[in-house]
Amino acid sequence: MKQGIHPEYQDATITCACGNVIHTRSTRKTMNVNTCAACHPYFTGAQTMVDTEGRVDAFRKRYANFSLSAKAKK
Repeated sequence: MKQGIHPEYQDATITCACGNVIHTRSTRKTMNVNTCAACHPYFTGAQTMVDTEGRVDAFRKRYANFSLSAKAKK
């Protein structure tokens, strides 16, 4: 590596809006983020499916009696 052209790699602190603090190493000393693995709905299991205009219900109703085995027999 060439000397003097790379940024300094140092200890860093990442602070989430939920209050979670993560200690790591980076070229920046501090970082603030809106979501982290401790509060993001995908990782916490609180993620919900948004059903606009009943589209999921309409799909389930339309294909409720559909069977793959009936298609395979034809």
